[in-house]
Amino acid sequence: MRIEEIPTPYYIVYEERMRRNLELITRVEREAGVNIIMAFKANALWRSFDVVREYNRDFTASSLNELRLGNEELGGEAHVYCPVYTPATIGEFLSRATHLTFNSLSQWEKYGDMTRAAGVSPGLRVNPQCSVIETEMYNPALPGSRFGVTAEQLGGVLPVGIDGLHFHALCESSSYDLAKVLEAFEEQFGYCFRQLKWVNFGGGHLMTREGYDVEHLIGVLRGFRDRYPWLKVVLEPGSAWMWRTGDLVTSVLDVVENQGVKTAIIDASFACHMPDCLEMPYKPAITESVPEAPGLPVYRLGGNSCLSGDFVGDWAFDRLLEPGDRLTLEDMNHYTTVKTNMFNGIQHPAMVMCASDGDCRYLRKFDYQDYKNRMD
Repeated sequence: MRIEEIPTPYYIVYEERMRRNLELITRVEREAGVNIIMAFKANALWRSFDVVREYNRDFTASSLNELRLGNEELGGEAHVYCPVYTPATIGEFLSRATHLTFNSLSQWEKYGDMTRAAGVSPGLRVNPQCSVIETEMYNPALPGSRFGVTAEQLGGVLPVGIDGLHFHALCESSSYDLAKVLEAFEEQFGYCFRQLKWVNFGGGHLMTREGYDVEHLIGVLRGFRDRYPWLKVVLEPGSAWMWRTGDLVTSVLDVVENQGVKTAIIDASFACHMPDCLEMPYKPAITESVPEAPGLPVYRLGGNSCLSGDFVGDWAFDRLLEPGDRLTLEDMNHYTTVKTNMFNGIQHPAMVMCASDGDCRYLRKFDYQDYKNRMD
């Protein structure tokens, strides 16, 4: 099946782009001597995992559903972090995880003995309180954060029995941001390291982004391992695995104008199918758009939901848009398909995989029953 034959809207994932990212991640693992695992919170499109399994099977999960999916579809080491475990969930977490991180000392006190008895390696999330993220919604180091134990709360003593420390303080960040956070982590928690078997540097390492200083990252990681050779180092980036591996292809349905603002209404929705565009917020690149210049038509894109704020803009084009024109919203594989919803009952885009030879196939189509069953 060729791309132009597929009716919109659909998400499309490219095998060749996936392999490009996976090969880079594998190189960093090998040259830095660390373990880089996939975060399900950024991508759970398991029908594409045939490719992922060729490179890595280890993963991190933040819920029982993610954990179970990782067990079934990847099958490697299962690292778990959840803000709160409950009596109803802890048993299944321990039956499926290999490593389990606690968010607080009270959670450790409640479930630590049970974790060790189950043969699961326990960790504690710590908060170095080193902020390198500008968008507050994605910054776990904000004052008053609910994530992790501070050095002050530990009081210079790590409870006996904890195998690892986990911090997560990055979001689509650079290796230089990591170095800054790592300095704070070592300064505040370095006294614990002799008690540990592993450390987890969390996510947000966008090593597959164009311009990322991969060599500097490898040097930072090697330097840490040289200082603490007994520690296993884990990174769990989300976006990096699927960065720029897929797009959302839509069609223009109508063009409306109000007070000089032209809006092209598409057969997809930012609120339903690209929620990060409204949450972050950010404006995705559109393949068919051009740089703004005098005389070129400029459009907002409006989603086809009834939410007033379901729009993003503006983009310029080299001609007037008309119903039927296809638009490719780029980089819609990570933190997109995992966040979609069925608000308004709007038809969910199909999932398509494009093999390295150019042949495309459906991974999943959605219909009325998907909406009805979700509302059951």
